[in-house]
Amino acid sequence: MLSVAVVGGLHADARRQAVERLLADVPGAVALHHDLATAVAGTVVRTVRDRTGIVSAGEAPLINDCACCALREDLVPELERLAADGVTRLAIVELWDSVEPKAMAEVVASAGPDAGLRLTGVITAVDPALVLPYLGNGDDLADAGLAAAASDRRTIADTFARQLEYAPVLALAYSEEADEEDNALLAQLHPTARRVPIPASTEAAAEPAATEAADQSAPETVPDIAPEAAPGAAPSALALAAFAGFDVEAAAAAQHPACALLPAEADECGVSTLVWHRRRPFHPERLYAALEGLTCAAARSRGRFWLADRPDTLLHWDAAGGALCVESAGPWMASLPDAAWDLVPPVRRAAAALDWHPEHGDCCQHLVFTSPGLDRDGLELLLESCLLTDTEYAAGRTAWKRLPPAFDTLLEV
Repeated sequence: MLSVAVVGGLHADARRQAVERLLADVPGAVALHHDLATAVAGTVVRTVRDRTGIVSAGEAPLINDCACCALREDLVPELERLAADGVTRLAIVELWDSVEPKAMAEVVASAGPDAGLRLTGVITAVDPALVLPYLGNGDDLADAGLAAAASDRRTIADTFARQLEYAPVLALAYSEEADEEDNALLAQLHPTARRVPIPASTEAAAEPAATEAADQSAPETVPDIAPEAAPGAAPSALALAAFAGFDVEAAAAAQHPACALLPAEADECGVSTLVWHRRRPFHPERLYAALEGLTCAAARSRGRFWLADRPDTLLHWDAAGGALCVESAGPWMASLPDAAWDLVPPVRRAAAALDWHPEHGDCCQHLVFTSPGLDRDGLELLLESCLLTDTEYAAGRTAWKRLPPAFDTLLEV
């Protein structure tokens, strides 16, 4: 069974450093990369390399003018070929800049044992000094030459946020420009991630600056991973992370608006995370009028919210780079008939049970804002002003549904 580790991230230099370090640390490792920059010429260039250089190269034709589609179609056959050679120990799928790890991890996992593949790691490489600039960059990927298809309408900020928050391991490149605020922001954006330094050399893994962010709960030994290390030396944390294992279903659940593992309250080194939780719905017009102020109040905000005119619908809030995406995530559990509960994944039922209210069930506001210099008091006042007043709330659901549907355009109704 071939172990496969996915390494991605818009921070290209950090990503390349992580891949080169894995190639050096793991005997029999190869890196498979699809260069989507060549898609304008009608093909995607694929290279396979080991620690000594390029082993093979080829081209995959575009499918429906979509470079990512070509990547998906070409990836598994190439991995199967590597699995069949009996020599490759670790296949590192080095994603192109704007490719998100979730899609590729699911492609590999769906092929699974039948293809001789086992997804053992998903890693996003990060330069801590670039986290805030990328989160604040609302430019379209297309304008930066990073779109994966002609129809790609993503921005740099929202793409980077998803890359960062999906991976359970963040490989941190050393940066002289990074300061305490940058590291605090990274920790608050993804507090459950293992932050692993990318050593410049095998010996560098032991330097104090690198070990500070390393996860100390990793297994103590994985035999024969780091041939460059002295006999008996522990393998690098990055190499361990590539073999740590990865659960695609759990990762998807952690990103689902209904049961997302959102950050907790925090305040450190000038960076704050505000968790705002209420049991009263928003007035649609007042919330819509406040969207610009709320979206620009933090470098990153996300969560689920409840609109009075759509009391049965769980809505997803996802903002970065000064832009907000709002979409329906299906019904609240409280809106489902009892017979439908058995059809809902256990993790969703568990999340609803933890958030259950005798009157409203799981219907609530749960929004999280993270940013340096966050105006917590001003943000809370603005959010509170968008809720139904006592009189509006007392009027009940029938009256709520008659409120002006201000979000119809955003929700494309």
